[in-house]
Amino acid sequence: METTASEPPAERSSGSVPPTTVFRYRWSNPLDAIFAPRSIAVIGATEKAGSVGRKLLWNLVSHPFGGTVFPVNPRRASVLGIKAYPNLAALPEQVDLALIATPAPTVPGIIAECVEAGVKGAIILSAGFKENGEVGAELEQRILVQARRGKLRIIGPNCLGVMSPLIGLNATFADSMARPGSVGFISQSGALCSAVLDWSLGENVGFSAFISVGSMMDVGWGDLIDYLGEDPQTSCIVIYMETMGDARSFLSAAREVALTKPIIVLKAGHSQAATQAVISHTGTLSTATKSSRRPAAAVECSPSTASTSCSLWLRHLPSSHALRGPVSPS
Repeated sequence: METTASEPPAERSSGSVPPTTVFRYRWSNPLDAIFAPRSIAVIGATEKAGSVGRKLLWNLVSHPFGGTVFPVNPRRASVLGIKAYPNLAALPEQVDLALIATPAPTVPGIIAECVEAGVKGAIILSAGFKENGEVGAELEQRILVQARRGKLRIIGPNCLGVMSPLIGLNATFADSMARPGSVGFISQSGALCSAVLDWSLGENVGFSAFISVGSMMDVGWGDLIDYLGEDPQTSCIVIYMETMGDARSFLSAAREVALTKPIIVLKAGHSQAATQAVISHTGTLSTATKSSRRPAAAVECSPSTASTSCSLWLRHLPSSHALRGPVSPS
């Protein structure tokens, strides 16, 4: 296991002094390609003002994560002053992560290219999939067929992206960078991510991971809970859930991780049955959490009050205060 030391964290606002050194551990997990990549291709990088492709590239190069970034655009020789490449096959080295910000009909072909190039992680920020009906759902199935050929893991589509603030990774098109801390935050709503991010900067709340999952074509709740559960820098997990998806995977991961870390699930109250399912599933964690004294809770909230609900939980988590790290809010 490899460890590297970063700067000492700042004193918490509660007055207690945390350890003087933060150690980052690397373990073998397929999602490392997404949350700790050594190299990234931005497919759809462009200089067009206000575009997702421009914002993605800008966020990556203005918050260095210690890796290499390659813009991919067949119509440009460079993007933001960085040499661009026509496709993945033309890159000078294999990349860990592909960020995809191109129209939905182009994505199945791009995923096929990712598999051929040995890419192990992808984030699809593009919209226009199952939320658009049968045609979009068929695109998702074509993407999954290609991804499974190469064991490629995918976050999205229709998402804001992910941040790993402790290493300086901002693979999103958000306007700000989250502060480093120890809360793992996962949300299906990109709009809620933006609202919570803005709030957190003013309240000095920090995150070990800040994840917008979109419609969860591939990587789901269970995958992410397992990943953050193994992460020694994540002390608690907060989830904003609109749909449960694979309930068995969620429950299996949550029951195990809740033995050592608090898990808070805020469920949007669109469907009484779905909300009750989340509450009942989380309720089954009680046997495990009683012995460890680690809370697992499910709270119903309306979409209009979701941001307030998240803020209240985050404010009262004892481990939510930001650390001093390699990144600062932009």
